[in-house]
Amino acid sequence: MVRQKIEIKKIDNLTSRQVTFSKRRRGLFKKAKELATLCDAEIALIVFSATGRLFDYSSSSMTQVIQRRKAQPEGINRLRQTFLNQVGGDIDDAISKELTALTREYKQLNGEELQDLSMNELARLERVVESALGRVSKTKNDQLMFEISKLETREIELKKENEMLKQQAEKKRNATEQGSSVESIANSYGFRARCPYEDKSASDTALKLGLPFPAGDC
Repeated sequence: MVRQKIEIKKIDNLTSRQVTFSKRRRGLFKKAKELATLCDAEIALIVFSATGRLFDYSSSSMTQVIQRRKAQPEGINRLRQTFLNQVGGDIDDAISKELTALTREYKQLNGEELQDLSMNELARLERVVESALGRVSKTKNDQLMFEISKLETREIELKKENEMLKQQAEKKRNATEQGSSVESIANSYGFRARCPYEDKSASDTALKLGLPFPAGDC
């Protein structure tokens, strides 16, 4: 049997497109691995699916390969220019069709233009939306837990600061009460500094009789 040649164009059916993407991606990665092994080539592949999922392969280090690519921009620019010269005006049509398809898929993800989709396509779209919602919910929960952890840490710090302030206030209150007690005891026994100009005979008499010193300012 002669193998039928497949026309290379975008597959409109979403389910068929997804199946083809999975098969072609596996084949592409397999060929890249074989090429790296057989020819000792350094290869890096980065593929994003229509739903934004990342697939990559690197024969060594992805970072190193990307750095090598950045170090040789002229070769990439020449390759790009050659490609543009070959496709000519067809590139505008291809971009326009791709933009139209992406716009349609974006509207479908927002619940628009669903009437022409089959049951399989609707089920596949539902899985995509549920997966996206799951990632959003997980990100939200992670952010919430992070904020709660920050608040709990701040609460512990505030409790420590409050305890330190209470201890400092207690020390000051004890020092003030101790000073007041000493002063009160001194006053109760009539202790005070002798005035340099106070009559010595009156002081001697007060001491002999056990009387308090006469009140008054020096």
